[in-house]
Amino acid sequence: MPIIVEQNCCSVNGNAVPDGHCTSQGWRKFVRMHALQREHLNPASNKAMANRDRSPQIMEHARALSAKAQPFVNRRVISLALVVIGVVLLGYVAGQYWGMYRSQKNLEAEWQRQTATVSVAGKAPVSADQLLTRLQIPKIQMDAIVVEGASRRELSEGPGHMKQTAQPGETGNAVITAHRDTFFRHIYELNKGDQIQVRRSGRTFTYEVTGKRIVMPEDVSVIKPTNNSQLTLITCYPTYYIGPAPKRLVVFSKLIDSDGQPVNQAAQAQSNNQ
Repeated sequence: MPIIVEQNCCSVNGNAVPDGHCTSQGWRKFVRMHALQREHLNPASNKAMANRDRSPQIMEHARALSAKAQPFVNRRVISLALVVIGVVLLGYVAGQYWGMYRSQKNLEAEWQRQTATVSVAGKAPVSADQLLTRLQIPKIQMDAIVVEGASRRELSEGPGHMKQTAQPGETGNAVITAHRDTFFRHIYELNKGDQIQVRRSGRTFTYEVTGKRIVMPEDVSVIKPTNNSQLTLITCYPTYYIGPAPKRLVVFSKLIDSDGQPVNQAAQAQSNNQ
């Protein structure tokens, strides 16, 4: 005798349908509910699937944007670095000029004190090496106190008188040197016949430019002693060269006047006083 097994459920697409829904009305109701559930779930599912499908495209787009932005970032970093370097260099140069300005002010006060002492006492208050010299060149509007020595530190304070050369106003070759970007910036403008004044120990000596020459740094012939009173100015050349200049500009001048008298008359007067 065949055994009849009553089925308590039916299935749709492998999903069990509970009892009471296998009727025609129940079946339609179940299908409608199932469709509503799929409509509710599909947007989120589809969005997730779409996002998953677009992930490689998004990553590729992000990488492209990053690669595009990298040169811009690099340019900004380089620009900022250049600005910082420029500010540091300007600060350094300003500090150097400010230090030189202060040194010249202090040296000028000392020069005036020495000059006043000589005019009152009739003799210098310090030794010849400590006696300050004032160098004035009207054509290029230069007026500076000369220090003794030509080291880097001394030249940062003013023009330097080279030791072992004659003092300005004395017989021999007095050599004064200075940086091309400070006190001697414009001495290349001097020509034959231009005048240079040196004031030292209460006296005024006037020199006249006799010529100029460009030499190599190792040419020491320009600082050799001479039999007459000569003033030699030396600076680096070219004047506006960027970096260490390879040559030297030398301006030669001879003494033509001492304390308002021509050299010959002054020498004769000094001889008579002795």
